[in-house]
Amino acid sequence: MTVPTDLETGSPPAVARPEARWGPWQTGAAILRRDLYVTGREFPLFLAQVILQPLFLLFVFGKVLTQLGYARPGYTAVLFPGLVALAAVLTGLQSTALPLVIEFSYSNEIEDRLLAPLPTGAVAIEKVVFSAMRGVVAAGVMFPIGVWLLGSIPWSSGAAAGVVVMTVLGALIGAAMGLVLGTYVAPNRINVTFALVLTPLLFTGSSQYPWPSLAHIRWFQVVCACNPMTYVSEGLRGLMSPGVPHIHLWICFVVAGASLVALCVIGMVGFLRRAVG
Repeated sequence: MTVPTDLETGSPPAVARPEARWGPWQTGAAILRRDLYVTGREFPLFLAQVILQPLFLLFVFGKVLTQLGYARPGYTAVLFPGLVALAAVLTGLQSTALPLVIEFSYSNEIEDRLLAPLPTGAVAIEKVVFSAMRGVVAAGVMFPIGVWLLGSIPWSSGAAAGVVVMTVLGALIGAAMGLVLGTYVAPNRINVTFALVLTPLLFTGSSQYPWPSLAHIRWFQVVCACNPMTYVSEGLRGLMSPGVPHIHLWICFVVAGASLVALCVIGMVGFLRRAVG
């Protein structure tokens, strides 16, 4: 018996091998792993970037002012849950908004991701998920920092699952906010926009005070109620310090979930508009 050979070279014909094709899930997971690897290599720089502001707020308001007598000793039960929410939301926001502005304008790195074999919208989802993971890490680091600075933190083991869920919700909300800012704001105005957005977000998110205590400043209470971070702060406060006045937990979870959906829809529309245009 003879084996068929190639007419020109006289060698046996090459056997065709099926091409390995990655589906959208495998491609998205590979991009996510790459982003996590880059963050892991720069982990100390990442922590310094996202922890510095909440760390100093906790140190000054929770330790210095308390020891000087300008704040009540129990103020840490109010402050600490709010700063955990602040770390989750702001880290998620910054981790999405600034890279998107750079990738869509200066570096055009987003083009490489858009050429990957996955839907355009999945690129935005990966951005939000990755930024939310950074936000969860930043919020988690606040717990050992709080124990180190304050000696103890408000905590109930029975509320651990709720704290995790609310922290993840807060990080996702921040990442969705960043998606909105990164796709709707012009690159030459992003610095001004951050100054106009971050400061009000920081001080109207009920991270330093319980929202119900603002009843005698009604207009400011209404303003704070429009900030999605308020419900993350109040939700964590209700779980970690149930003795402190707070918004009902079911309201916090419902409004936080609705805010996440609304921000994701708005951000996805902006992302698709920038990507296709």
